[in-house]
Amino acid sequence: MSLINTQIQPFEANAYHNGEFIKVSDNSLKGQWSVLIFMPAAFTFNCPTEIEDAADHYAEFKKAGAEVYIVTTDTHFSHKVWHETSPAVGKAQFPLVGDPTHQLTNAFGVHIPEEGLALRGTFIINPEGVIKTLEIHSNEIARDVSETLRKLKAAQFTAANPNQVCPAKWKEGEKTLTPSLDLVGKI
Repeated sequence: MSLINTQIQPFEANAYHNGEFIKVSDNSLKGQWSVLIFMPAAFTFNCPTEIEDAADHYAEFKKAGAEVYIVTTDTHFSHKVWHETSPAVGKAQFPLVGDPTHQLTNAFGVHIPEEGLALRGTFIINPEGVIKTLEIHSNEIARDVSETLRKLKAAQFTAANPNQVCPAKWKEGEKTLTPSLDLVGKI
């Protein structure tokens, strides 16, 4: 069963955020757009490149009214040290969420039981706590956060304009489509 258009499950986790330990829960995600980016583990090879990419685009996510959450199967203590020792991870101004109990990785379908790690999963969640997009893939392939930002803006546009759809490669400000019988077989 797909998680698309389903409500996120209740959760509470510890995170490292801007020099402090904080609690993050399902309620933290509600009331704003949220982007959850699951990664296998701290102190790995590809993960810092993705965190740096998210950090480089963070101002754009904030401008779009969204918070970014990085989630790994490590503890928030590991995330503190990771943030302090990795120049790439040190750029993160968003919460680094620990999931050592695998509550989140299991709830979002990205848990690898035989490894105790997460697959690379990206989830865009609307302000009501409903999952609008998801992408899950193998851990050797890092993501391009600009595509996540594009998907966020498309999800926001269609939420505000329920009679419109965003075509392939749609970018903010470009033409959308109004589904109708007149378009069938014409595109």
